[in-house]
Amino acid sequence: MVSKRVFDIFFSSILLTFLLIPMLIIWIITSACFSSNGFFLQTRIGKEGKPFKIYKYKTLHSDKTKISKWGALLRRKKIDELPQLINILKGDMSFVGPRPDLPGYYDVLKGENKLLLKLKPGLTSEAALKYMNEENILRKQKNPREYNDTVIYPDKIRINLDYYHKINFFLDLKILIKTLFKVIK
Repeated sequence: MVSKRVFDIFFSSILLTFLLIPMLIIWIITSACFSSNGFFLQTRIGKEGKPFKIYKYKTLHSDKTKISKWGALLRRKKIDELPQLINILKGDMSFVGPRPDLPGYYDVLKGENKLLLKLKPGLTSEAALKYMNEENILRKQKNPREYNDTVIYPDKIRINLDYYHKINFFLDLKILIKTLFKVIK
């Protein structure tokens, strides 16, 4: 969808222009909190199963097991995701689409589920909205990875396939508005 890419370039450029100073301040504070570069880069699976580096603000201590107080604040309102506007501008991601997953999930999809690889990963989606508190859900499970792999992940696939079959500009707009209200709330 050419119009989707135009929308992504236009709005990510505008947002990055207006948010550049606040994002720089957040990066400086994050860098100071972690005594290192405040950005976190991680390999995720993109369109056609191609890996790319996703940008986020660091939220975990160096042992990667505990969220810092500053990181918890960033995660609560999804501020840690703001650097993904760069991924959108670069063309790695879109505003709306399945959230990019770690290797070993989307890149090994089979059957109809592989249709999801035709979509650019997104900053938000219906599945991301449903599981906005996924960390809390998983924290309550006896075996979080198993619960993710057998309950949450298949549900995300179902929701994202539904999006794939219904994709249009107005659906994207609806998801963006729902996301905005959910984050502000």
